[in-house]
Amino acid sequence: MLNSVLILSASAGAGHLRAAQAIERAFQETGSAKSVHHLDVLEYTNPLFRRLYSKAYIDMVNAMPEVLGWLYDRMDKPGMDDRLKLAFDKLNTRPFIKLMERYQPDIAVCTHFLPAEIISSLTEQGRLQTQQAIVVTDFDVHAQWLCPDYAQYFVAIDETRAHMQELGIPANKITVSGIPIDPEFSRPKDQGKMREKHGLRRDGAVILISAGGFGVGRIDVLMSSLMKLQHPAQIVAICGRNDELKAQLERQAEDLRPGSDVTIKVVGYTTEMDEYMAAADLVVGKPGGLTTSEALARGLIFVVVSPIPGQEERNSDHLLEEGAALRCNNLPALAYKIDCLLDDPERLAAMRANVHRLARPRAAFDIVEKLLTLKKPALSPH
Repeated sequence: MLNSVLILSASAGAGHLRAAQAIERAFQETGSAKSVHHLDVLEYTNPLFRRLYSKAYIDMVNAMPEVLGWLYDRMDKPGMDDRLKLAFDKLNTRPFIKLMERYQPDIAVCTHFLPAEIISSLTEQGRLQTQQAIVVTDFDVHAQWLCPDYAQYFVAIDETRAHMQELGIPANKITVSGIPIDPEFSRPKDQGKMREKHGLRRDGAVILISAGGFGVGRIDVLMSSLMKLQHPAQIVAICGRNDELKAQLERQAEDLRPGSDVTIKVVGYTTEMDEYMAAADLVVGKPGGLTTSEALARGLIFVVVSPIPGQEERNSDHLLEEGAALRCNNLPALAYKIDCLLDDPERLAAMRANVHRLARPRAAFDIVEKLLTLKKPALSPH
């Protein structure tokens, strides 16, 4: 058992936080540490830096995704001299640095590269005796995740481990765990019962959309296409806290042609995403690392639309290469592509088998189990 574990994320996108929360729950459920705390490192920075760091990312995703993709590729250069960036980040995260020096946890588990680079620097200077574990939250590893001081990396797939080994990271310091998701996704749930619980028919395909992840204009086109499906289908649109979008989709659902075999269920904020996924057959959306891993854990074929250039494009490539996803680049053709898949039971079964092969629903537990085996570092001579 570990004495103290600090799990560190950053609220630049929801995935990093969800991965951290998943590991925290796995520690709690297994009783593997006396003390476990999860912190958003941006809460320990100055307000201007915090606002720019999180808001700039979201704004770029929504307004200039092509610029985000350019930056992603531009900065993906292992070994690039980033001392200026590190100095800037350390200048703006002084409260976090003071916290780490005071707290000195046994292990710091980072699900974002911002705390990882700072902890690595502090450890190199002998200011920390903390072991650092870095959990990569996409299928590929970007150069920003690479640090000179670490105890263990956790990655999604074997190819990423091979890539990191070629970059000089020892094989025994890389664990292929999958991306950590809420432990609830590791618990089997009957599809029929979940459909019944959430007011869905047991027959026909259930197609899940995380509608809150799309711009309002694009979700209009996406839903219009799905309403033209030839197969009996139930579309479940999860809108999160976007009440305006929820009202819009409810109005759009009223336009379904009379006698249509397609129905639309619009859902606001929910804490039962794992149950909706258990009820579904397909998920339509943007392939973020956490959403993708949750869908795989629930056996869902992913229909990729509008991936963010950079990490989501690469996640999409891996899913397509493994035969676990479709990609639709032209939303008006979305219903056609899904109908073609539903018309081909052999292909559908093969893709579902690929999904189950890739799934790692117990990734959070596997990470905790590995962390318990790490040896304590020797005392620094500094």
